[in-house]
Amino acid sequence: MTFATLLEWAATGSGIVAAVIVSLNLGPTKTGWGFVVFTFSSVCWIATAVIQGETALTIQNAVLFVINVIGIWRYLLADSVRGQAAGSGGVTQTTA
Repeated sequence: MTFATLLEWAATGSGIVAAVIVSLNLGPTKTGWGFVVFTFSSVCWIATAVIQGETALTIQNAVLFVINVIGIWRYLLADSVRGQAAGSGGVTQTTA
């Protein structure tokens, strides 16, 4: 089994798992983790496509990578970052 073949199977399996997780709509955290798995799948497909010289597959998965990162931001990170910013009021306090 070549490295490219191993990457293809990793991309295929993780893509299927991610699609199931996201499609079940199990709440924001689990959906966010689905996007993490989708991102792994995209990285595997990009690596495979580069190794095999498949430009179209590289471009498609580069775009999907960006979409998946947006999903990670929306479902896992944005509320946490907004909450921290709101909690501090945008002002950092120091003690002397």
